[in-house]
Amino acid sequence: MSKRILVAPLNWGLGHATRCIPIINQLITNGFTPVIASDGVALSLLNKEFPDLESIALPGYNITYAKKGQHFKLKLLKDSPKLVKAIKAEKKATKQIITDYHIDGIISDNRLGVHSKKIPSVFITHQLQVLSGSTTWLSTKMHQRIIKKFNECWVPDFKEEPSLSGKLGHVTDLEIPTKYMGALSRFSPSSLEKKYDILVLLSGPEPQRTLLEDKLLQAFKNDSRTILFVKGVIEAEQQVTQHNNLTIYNFMTGKELQTAINSSDLVLSRSGYTTVMDLSVLQKKAFFIPTPGQFEQEYLAKRLHDLKLVPYCKQDDFNLGLLENVAAYKGLSNFKNTTDLSPLFHLF
Repeated sequence: MSKRILVAPLNWGLGHATRCIPIINQLITNGFTPVIASDGVALSLLNKEFPDLESIALPGYNITYAKKGQHFKLKLLKDSPKLVKAIKAEKKATKQIITDYHIDGIISDNRLGVHSKKIPSVFITHQLQVLSGSTTWLSTKMHQRIIKKFNECWVPDFKEEPSLSGKLGHVTDLEIPTKYMGALSRFSPSSLEKKYDILVLLSGPEPQRTLLEDKLLQAFKNDSRTILFVKGVIEAEQQVTQHNNLTIYNFMTGKELQTAINSSDLVLSRSGYTTVMDLSVLQKKAFFIPTPGQFEQEYLAKRLHDLKLVPYCKQDDFNLGLLENVAAYKGLSNFKNTTDLSPLFHLF
Protein backbone atom coordinates (compact mmCIF):
# COMPACT_ATOMS: atom_id res chain seq x y z
CA MET A 1 0.00 0.00 0.00
CA SER A 2 1.41 3.41 -0.98
CA LYS A 3 2.39 5.89 1.71
CA ARG A 4 0.08 8.86 2.16
CA ILE A 5 1.80 12.26 2.25
CA LEU A 6 0.00 15.39 3.45
CA VAL A 7 0.95 18.36 1.23
CA ALA A 8 -0.05 21.62 2.92
CA PRO A 9 0.79 24.98 1.27
CA LEU A 10 0.14 28.35 2.90
CA ASN A 11 -2.76 30.33 1.45
CA TRP A 12 -0.90 33.63 0.90
CA GLY A 13 -1.38 34.56 -2.73
CA LEU A 14 -1.07 31.61 -5.11
CA GLY A 15 2.69 31.02 -5.06
CA HIS A 16 2.90 28.44 -2.26
CA ALA A 17 0.15 26.36 -3.87
CA THR A 18 1.52 26.52 -7.41
CA ARG A 19 5.04 25.51 -6.40
CA CYS A 20 3.57 22.45 -4.66
CA ILE A 21 2.16 21.23 -8.00
CA PRO A 22 5.47 19.71 -9.24
CA ILE A 23 5.99 18.16 -5.78
CA ILE A 24 2.53 16.54 -5.89
CA ASN A 25 3.14 15.29 -9.43
CA GLN A 26 6.49 13.76 -8.47
CA LEU A 27 5.02 12.15 -5.33
CA ILE A 28 2.47 10.43 -7.58
CA THR A 29 5.20 9.40 -10.05
CA ASN A 30 7.20 7.89 -7.16
CA GLY A 31 4.27 5.80 -5.92
CA PHE A 32 3.06 7.98 -3.03
CA THR A 33 -0.54 9.13 -2.48
CA PRO A 34 -0.66 12.90 -1.87
CA VAL A 35 -3.43 14.34 0.32
CA ILE A 36 -3.90 18.09 -0.12
CA ALA A 37 -4.56 20.43 2.81
CA SER A 38 -4.93 24.21 2.63
CA ASP A 39 -7.63 26.89 2.62
CA GLY A 40 -9.08 29.64 0.44
CA VAL A 41 -7.80 30.26 -3.08
CA ALA A 42 -4.77 27.98 -2.57
CA LEU A 43 -7.06 25.02 -1.90
CA SER A 44 -9.36 26.00 -4.79
CA LEU A 45 -6.43 26.11 -7.20
CA LEU A 46 -5.08 22.70 -6.14
CA ASN A 47 -8.57 21.18 -6.33
CA LYS A 48 -8.80 22.38 -9.93
CA GLU A 49 -5.35 20.95 -10.73
CA PHE A 50 -5.91 17.62 -8.91
CA PRO A 51 -9.66 16.91 -8.89
CA ASP A 52 -9.09 13.20 -8.10
CA LEU A 53 -7.00 13.73 -4.95
CA GLU A 54 -8.44 13.94 -1.44
CA SER A 55 -8.33 17.46 -0.05
CA ILE A 56 -8.94 18.94 3.39
CA ALA A 57 -9.72 22.52 4.46
CA LEU A 58 -7.36 23.82 7.15
CA PRO A 59 -8.04 26.81 9.42
CA GLY A 60 -7.17 30.01 7.55
CA TYR A 61 -4.58 32.57 8.67
CA ASN A 62 -6.72 35.33 7.12
CA ILE A 63 -3.84 37.81 7.02
CA THR A 64 -4.22 40.77 4.65
CA TYR A 65 -1.75 43.47 3.62
CA ALA A 66 -1.98 47.12 4.57
CA LYS A 67 -3.19 49.53 1.90
CA LYS A 68 0.01 51.54 2.35
CA GLY A 69 3.39 49.82 2.20
CA GLN A 70 4.83 51.68 5.17
CA HIS A 71 2.10 50.16 7.38
CA PHE A 72 2.96 46.58 6.36
CA LYS A 73 4.85 45.63 9.54
CA LEU A 74 2.34 47.35 11.81
CA LYS A 75 -0.54 45.48 10.15
CA LEU A 76 1.24 42.13 10.58
CA LEU A 77 1.90 42.94 14.24
CA LYS A 78 -1.75 43.84 14.72
CA ASP A 79 -2.77 40.54 13.07
CA SER A 80 -0.32 38.44 15.12
CA PRO A 81 -2.87 37.30 17.78
CA LYS A 82 -5.06 36.09 14.92
CA LEU A 83 -2.04 34.27 13.47
CA VAL A 84 -1.16 32.59 16.79
CA LYS A 85 -4.78 31.44 17.14
CA ALA A 86 -4.78 30.05 13.59
CA ILE A 87 -1.53 28.11 14.15
CA LYS A 88 -2.99 26.53 17.32
CA ALA A 89 -6.09 25.50 15.38
CA GLU A 90 -3.87 24.18 12.59
CA LYS A 91 -1.85 22.02 15.02
CA LYS A 92 -5.05 20.55 16.44
CA ALA A 93 -6.45 19.89 12.93
CA THR A 94 -3.16 18.26 11.82
CA LYS A 95 -3.25 15.82 14.73
CA GLN A 96 -6.78 14.76 13.74
CA ILE A 97 -5.96 14.58 10.02
CA ILE A 98 -2.99 12.25 10.64
CA THR A 99 -5.34 9.80 12.40
CA ASP A 100 -8.41 10.17 10.15
CA TYR A 101 -6.54 10.08 6.82
CA HIS A 102 -3.75 7.63 7.82
CA ILE A 103 -0.99 10.09 6.96
CA ASP A 104 2.59 8.73 6.78
CA GLY A 105 4.49 11.98 6.17
CA ILE A 106 4.04 15.76 5.94
CA ILE A 107 5.27 18.37 3.47
CA SER A 108 4.35 21.83 4.77
CA ASP A 109 5.03 24.82 2.55
CA ASN A 110 5.21 27.63 5.13
CA ARG A 111 2.27 26.36 7.22
CA LEU A 112 3.75 26.83 10.65
CA GLY A 113 1.55 24.42 12.62
CA VAL A 114 1.44 21.48 10.19
CA HIS A 115 3.99 19.07 11.69
CA SER A 116 4.11 16.04 13.96
CA LYS A 117 6.62 14.25 16.16
CA LYS A 118 5.08 10.92 15.15
CA ILE A 119 5.77 11.04 11.39
CA PRO A 120 8.49 12.63 9.18
CA SER A 121 7.68 16.31 8.68
CA VAL A 122 9.26 18.64 6.10
CA PHE A 123 9.13 22.43 6.01
CA ILE A 124 9.53 24.13 2.62
CA THR A 125 10.74 27.72 2.58
CA HIS A 126 13.08 29.98 0.61
CA GLN A 127 13.24 32.32 3.63
CA LEU A 128 15.81 30.96 6.03
CA GLN A 129 16.40 34.65 6.64
CA VAL A 130 13.17 36.67 6.99
CA LEU A 131 13.71 40.30 6.01
CA SER A 132 11.74 42.83 8.07
CA GLY A 133 13.95 45.92 8.05
CA SER A 134 15.43 46.75 11.46
CA THR A 135 13.78 43.66 13.01
CA THR A 136 15.26 41.13 10.52
CA TRP A 137 17.30 39.48 13.31
CA LEU A 138 14.12 38.87 15.34
CA SER A 139 11.86 37.68 12.47
CA THR A 140 14.66 35.35 11.32
CA LYS A 141 15.18 33.93 14.82
CA MET A 142 11.44 33.35 15.27
CA HIS A 143 11.12 31.65 11.88
CA GLN A 144 14.13 29.39 12.45
CA ARG A 145 12.71 28.37 15.84
CA ILE A 146 9.58 27.12 14.04
CA ILE A 147 11.59 25.37 11.30
CA LYS A 148 13.45 23.37 13.98
CA LYS A 149 10.19 21.63 14.89
CA PHE A 150 10.41 19.77 11.55
CA ASN A 151 12.73 16.89 10.55
CA GLU A 152 14.11 18.59 7.43
CA CYS A 153 13.97 21.93 5.65
CA TRP A 154 13.74 21.93 1.84
CA VAL A 155 14.75 25.13 0.06
CA PRO A 156 13.42 25.70 -3.47
CA ASP A 157 16.62 27.16 -4.90
CA PHE A 158 20.15 26.24 -5.96
CA LYS A 159 22.75 25.75 -3.24
CA GLU A 160 25.53 27.35 -5.27
CA GLU A 161 25.53 30.63 -7.17
CA PRO A 162 23.88 31.73 -9.34
CA SER A 163 20.99 31.36 -6.92
CA LEU A 164 17.54 32.91 -7.13
CA SER A 165 16.92 33.75 -3.46
CA GLY A 166 20.34 35.19 -2.54
CA LYS A 167 20.75 35.76 1.20
CA LEU A 168 17.11 34.77 1.86
CA GLY A 169 17.73 31.08 1.26
CA HIS A 170 21.35 30.72 2.30
CA VAL A 171 22.43 30.69 5.95
CA THR A 172 25.07 28.66 7.76
CA ASP A 173 23.47 28.16 11.16
CA LEU A 174 20.22 26.21 10.64
CA GLU A 175 20.17 23.33 13.11
CA ILE A 176 18.23 20.74 11.06
CA PRO A 177 19.16 19.06 7.74
CA THR A 178 18.69 21.55 4.88
CA LYS A 179 18.31 20.33 1.30
CA TYR A 180 18.17 22.41 -1.88
CA MET A 181 15.54 21.50 -4.49
CA GLY A 182 16.58 23.72 -7.39
CA ALA A 183 14.00 25.97 -9.09
CA LEU A 184 10.53 24.53 -8.48
CA SER A 185 8.02 25.20 -11.24
CA ARG A 186 4.89 23.60 -12.60
CA PHE A 187 5.87 24.89 -16.06
CA SER A 188 8.05 23.67 -18.92
CA PRO A 189 9.61 25.86 -21.62
CA SER A 190 8.54 25.48 -25.25
CA SER A 191 9.17 27.45 -28.42
CA LEU A 192 5.80 28.90 -29.35
CA GLU A 193 4.95 31.60 -31.87
CA LYS A 194 4.63 35.00 -30.20
CA LYS A 195 1.00 35.88 -29.50
CA TYR A 196 1.28 38.65 -26.88
CA ASP A 197 3.62 41.60 -26.54
CA ILE A 198 2.97 41.79 -22.78
CA LEU A 199 1.53 39.36 -20.25
CA VAL A 200 0.35 41.03 -17.04
CA LEU A 201 0.32 38.40 -14.31
CA LEU A 202 -1.22 39.37 -10.97
CA SER A 203 -1.38 37.49 -7.67
CA GLY A 204 -0.94 38.04 -3.94
CA PRO A 205 -3.05 39.06 -0.96
CA GLU A 206 -5.59 41.87 -0.98
CA PRO A 207 -5.94 44.79 -1.08
CA GLN A 208 -2.61 45.20 -2.91
CA ARG A 209 -3.57 42.83 -5.74
CA THR A 210 -6.63 44.95 -6.59
CA LEU A 211 -4.73 48.24 -6.22
CA LEU A 212 -2.18 47.11 -8.81
CA GLU A 213 -4.89 45.67 -11.08
CA ASP A 214 -6.70 49.03 -11.17
CA LYS A 215 -3.46 50.93 -11.84
CA LEU A 216 -2.36 48.64 -14.70
CA LEU A 217 -5.78 48.41 -16.37
CA GLN A 218 -5.84 52.21 -16.44
CA ALA A 219 -2.28 52.38 -17.83
CA PHE A 220 -2.87 49.84 -20.61
CA LYS A 221 -6.46 50.67 -21.61
CA ASN A 222 -5.49 52.56 -24.80
CA ASP A 223 -2.21 50.74 -25.50
CA SER A 224 -1.69 49.56 -29.09
CA ARG A 225 0.30 46.45 -28.10
CA THR A 226 -1.29 43.00 -27.75
CA ILE A 227 -1.73 42.47 -24.02
CA LEU A 228 -2.96 39.49 -22.01
CA PHE A 229 -4.08 40.43 -18.49
CA VAL A 230 -4.49 37.64 -15.91
CA LYS A 231 -5.98 38.94 -12.65
CA GLY A 232 -5.13 35.89 -10.52
CA VAL A 233 -8.63 35.76 -9.00
CA ILE A 234 -9.69 32.12 -8.59
CA GLU A 235 -13.45 31.84 -9.12
CA ALA A 236 -15.88 29.02 -9.93
CA GLU A 237 -16.03 29.98 -13.63
CA GLN A 238 -13.37 31.33 -15.93
CA GLN A 239 -14.28 34.73 -17.37
CA VAL A 240 -12.72 36.36 -20.42
CA THR A 241 -13.36 39.93 -21.57
CA GLN A 242 -11.89 41.96 -24.43
CA HIS A 243 -11.15 45.71 -24.51
CA ASN A 244 -9.38 46.82 -27.70
CA ASN A 245 -6.02 44.96 -27.63
CA LEU A 246 -6.48 43.92 -23.99
CA THR A 247 -7.63 40.35 -23.27
CA ILE A 248 -8.58 39.93 -19.59
CA TYR A 249 -8.90 36.62 -17.71
CA ASN A 250 -9.92 36.31 -14.07
CA PHE A 251 -7.67 33.23 -13.85
CA MET A 252 -6.02 30.60 -16.04
CA THR A 253 -5.32 26.91 -15.46
CA GLY A 254 -1.70 25.83 -15.22
CA LYS A 255 -1.62 24.57 -18.82
CA GLU A 256 -3.18 27.78 -20.15
CA LEU A 257 -0.74 29.90 -18.17
CA GLN A 258 2.25 27.89 -19.38
CA THR A 259 1.16 28.46 -23.00
CA ALA A 260 0.50 32.16 -22.32
CA ILE A 261 3.93 32.79 -20.75
CA ASN A 262 5.75 30.83 -23.46
CA SER A 263 3.98 32.84 -26.16
CA SER A 264 4.57 36.27 -24.57
CA ASP A 265 7.51 38.62 -25.17
CA LEU A 266 7.48 40.19 -21.71
CA VAL A 267 5.92 39.32 -18.34
CA LEU A 268 4.91 42.15 -15.99
CA SER A 269 4.28 40.87 -12.46
CA ARG A 270 5.03 40.99 -8.75
CA SER A 271 8.48 39.78 -7.71
CA GLY A 272 7.05 36.96 -5.61
CA TYR A 273 9.51 34.10 -5.29
CA THR A 274 7.36 31.49 -7.07
CA THR A 275 6.93 33.85 -10.02
CA VAL A 276 10.70 34.38 -10.11
CA MET A 277 11.21 30.58 -10.22
CA ASP A 278 8.57 30.10 -12.94
CA LEU A 279 10.05 32.79 -15.16
CA SER A 280 13.59 31.49 -14.64
CA VAL A 281 12.55 28.00 -15.75
CA LEU A 282 10.77 29.48 -18.79
CA GLN A 283 13.79 31.75 -19.55
CA LYS A 284 11.71 34.94 -19.78
CA LYS A 285 12.22 38.67 -19.94
CA ALA A 286 10.30 40.40 -17.15
CA PHE A 287 9.51 43.65 -15.36
CA PHE A 288 8.74 43.49 -11.63
CA ILE A 289 6.59 45.64 -9.34
CA PRO A 290 7.14 44.37 -5.75
CA THR A 291 4.25 44.45 -3.29
CA PRO A 292 4.61 47.70 -1.30
CA GLY A 293 6.18 47.12 2.12
CA GLN A 294 6.94 43.47 1.40
CA PHE A 295 10.65 43.34 2.25
CA GLU A 296 11.22 39.96 0.59
CA GLN A 297 9.77 41.03 -2.79
CA GLU A 298 11.60 44.35 -2.64
CA TYR A 299 14.88 42.55 -1.93
CA LEU A 300 14.37 40.04 -4.77
CA ALA A 301 13.45 42.78 -7.26
CA LYS A 302 16.46 44.92 -6.31
CA ARG A 303 18.82 41.92 -6.38
CA LEU A 304 17.72 40.83 -9.87
CA HIS A 305 17.94 44.45 -11.03
CA ASP A 306 21.50 44.75 -9.64
CA LEU A 307 22.45 41.50 -11.43
CA LYS A 308 21.18 43.16 -14.65
CA LEU A 309 18.59 40.41 -15.11
CA VAL A 310 15.23 42.17 -14.55
CA PRO A 311 14.30 45.87 -14.12
CA TYR A 312 11.74 46.96 -11.51
CA CYS A 313 10.03 49.97 -9.99
CA LYS A 314 7.85 50.82 -6.99
CA GLN A 315 4.10 50.52 -7.49
CA ASP A 316 3.49 54.27 -7.19
CA ASP A 317 6.24 55.04 -9.72
CA PHE A 318 5.05 52.77 -12.56
CA ASN A 319 4.49 54.22 -16.02
CA LEU A 320 4.54 52.56 -19.44
CA GLY A 321 7.77 54.31 -20.43
CA LEU A 322 9.70 52.24 -17.84
CA LEU A 323 9.05 49.06 -19.86
CA GLU A 324 11.53 50.33 -22.46
CA ASN A 325 14.30 49.58 -19.92
CA VAL A 326 13.73 45.82 -20.32
CA ALA A 327 15.89 45.68 -23.47
CA ALA A 328 19.01 46.50 -21.40
CA TYR A 329 18.53 43.48 -19.09
CA LYS A 330 19.41 39.83 -19.76
CA GLY A 331 16.21 38.26 -18.46
CA LEU A 332 15.99 35.14 -16.28
CA SER A 333 17.94 32.85 -18.55
CA ASN A 334 20.84 31.46 -16.49
CA PHE A 335 18.85 28.89 -14.52
CA LYS A 336 17.69 25.33 -15.13
CA ASN A 337 14.61 23.37 -14.10
CA THR A 338 14.57 20.77 -11.35
CA THR A 339 13.93 17.36 -12.86
CA ASP A 340 14.07 14.82 -10.07
CA LEU A 341 12.92 15.25 -6.47
CA SER A 342 12.82 11.52 -5.70
CA PRO A 343 16.02 11.52 -3.55
CA LEU A 344 14.23 13.89 -1.13
CA PHE A 345 11.34 11.46 -0.72
CA HIS A 346 13.62 8.86 0.93
CA LEU A 347 12.73 10.57 4.23
CA PHE A 348 9.29 8.97 4.02
